[in-house]
Amino acid sequence: MTPLPQRILLVENSRTFTTMLREAIEQRLELPVSVASSLAEAGELLDREEGWFLVLTGLVLADGDRDQVVQYFVNRGLPTIVVSGVYDEDLRKRVLQQQIIDYVLKNTPGSIDYLVWLVQRMERNRRIAALVVDDSPSARAYAAALLTMYGYHVIEADDGASALRAIEADPAIRLVIVDEEMPGMQGVELTRRLRALRARDKVAVIGISGNSDPSLIPRFLKNGANDFLRKPFSREEFFCRVSQNVDQLELIGTLQDLATRDFLTGLPNRRSFLEQSQRQLGAANNGGMVAVAMVDIDHFKHINDSLGHEAGDQAIRAVASVLQANTRAHDISSRFGGEEFCLMVSGLDAAASAAHFEQMRQAVASLRLPFGDNILSMTVSIGVCRMPLRSGNLHQLITEADRQLYLAKAGGRNRICSSDTH
Repeated sequence: MTPLPQRILLVENSRTFTTMLREAIEQRLELPVSVASSLAEAGELLDREEGWFLVLTGLVLADGDRDQVVQYFVNRGLPTIVVSGVYDEDLRKRVLQQQIIDYVLKNTPGSIDYLVWLVQRMERNRRIAALVVDDSPSARAYAAALLTMYGYHVIEADDGASALRAIEADPAIRLVIVDEEMPGMQGVELTRRLRALRARDKVAVIGISGNSDPSLIPRFLKNGANDFLRKPFSREEFFCRVSQNVDQLELIGTLQDLATRDFLTGLPNRRSFLEQSQRQLGAANNGGMVAVAMVDIDHFKHINDSLGHEAGDQAIRAVASVLQANTRAHDISSRFGGEEFCLMVSGLDAAASAAHFEQMRQAVASLRLPFGDNILSMTVSIGVCRMPLRSGNLHQLITEADRQLYLAKAGGRNRICSSDTH
């Protein structure tokens, strides 16, 4: 996959504001910012460098008036945010009639924070697909054009059935704009059916309509919509509502990660492993085998005592990376706690299972991690319990895998002990 452009061009003649905004973007977002104080300098940078994705420009430049500045970047096809030092309602309206992301006053409290958020939102939008559902070609094209300007990958559907097929086919869709008045399946009914496919924490749905019926908003919300917009809506209102809902989706995702992922390794934590494994066993409908493995870093206390806890953390992350690299799509790996990991692997016969865990053991044993003046190396002991998938009992699997891990430790470490249970 080709990397997305990352470079930001900041065009502004106020050195103080430029320094503050550049530092805020680079430090908080880790995106590269180049600065120009004139259209001529901006043109040289744009021609010399590649990978531009966003321009933030002031309107007071030595070699261009306000309209020339805006038109210069619009003509180059670059997403552009206008940053102005003076509020002028006529100018704001004129600027926003063009392909400009936003018009921001730079001398208001919180303007730096808002601009950093706006840049971050634009950068993230490029990884999000949005679906616009409307039977009116002109209304659909208008909403799609706005979303495209804000960086989203846009998919269009002219009726409810097409929209549901698109949702099922594309898991990258995180935002759906749904019009109410459509033949065959109206927006409220589409929202209800969509919720059977994607939960609120996965896809944000915004209903739209020009209908003045006061019951329409609660009907949309009660059937699963996150928000509602009354037609006609302004560009700024549309952008704010869309951004707010996408922000909430990302916040929910962050909170879910905090609750279900280990902070050090990024692997699922113990609670998440138990929930996922139990669901997988409960959904089993074949007679294959499932294996649970307990993996423990050998002599971990010695690593901490001799090199410090930072070395211990590095060892844990390194082992986690090996497990992740050897975890197939339908397998589950987790950090169970401390230096101990737990895995569930299904669909392997006895020989393939033994080879799978032996490959993990060897991969860990071959690690050589520079740490200060030392080279950090380690081994793991692995205990495995295999059981028919259909009759799998998670508690029994974990208990027996833990017993096999104890035998591997007692047998000299850096080895695998395994048993089959029926």
